[in-house]
Amino acid sequence: MKKLLLIALLCVTAVQAQDTIRIKHTNYTTVFSKSLHYPVLVEWWETKAKSQCANPLKRKDNFQPDPQDVKDTNLLKDYVGSGTDRGHMCPARENLCMGAKVQDECFYFSNMAAQYHSLNAGDWKSLETYTYNTSIEKDSIHIWAGSVGSARKIGTTTVPKQCWKVIYIVKTKELSAFIFNNDTSKPTGFQDNKVPVEAVERLTGFKFRINGTKVRK
Repeated sequence: MKKLLLIALLCVTAVQAQDTIRIKHTNYTTVFSKSLHYPVLVEWWETKAKSQCANPLKRKDNFQPDPQDVKDTNLLKDYVGSGTDRGHMCPARENLCMGAKVQDECFYFSNMAAQYHSLNAGDWKSLETYTYNTSIEKDSIHIWAGSVGSARKIGTTTVPKQCWKVIYIVKTKELSAFIFNNDTSKPTGFQDNKVPVEAVERLTGFKFRINGTKVRK
């Protein structure tokens, strides 16, 4: 099997670069499209310490604009009556052990994509549960996620055609990738959406690399 080097190198055109804003928060970094109104790339680490603690906060659905780009992320009205969920890229569950500020950051619209409920509560959620449990068992997991394409508009926000994730488990050096159609089809299991990493690279234009370290596919 072919082998890869891993850390995300952004391969975007000048037009794409002008359209996106890169914002770093405590637990994640987002690359947010100002025209599409969804993140094309969100990157974060899931660890045992972040996933498991004695007194996690109670989840509060405090959806709000990102204070680093209020103009492009003031999107609450777009979702009202839209038929789509406010789908987290970096999951809420991974942000309940580090204080109220970190939880608030997770609910910024710079971390959201318009997902149909069948995806958000189906295979997307199942994959989130898998990485959560794996981070407790095997500790550090590097995750990239994002959305691509245009299915329709809800107000000023574009509903993406597809959502994707790339996952690297440090302990076992396992690298896996998934592409999900963002539609109303019934969940069949997140493993049915597994693809070669190259498929995500072709779809998004991103490259996933770690300097000088080869990892197994």
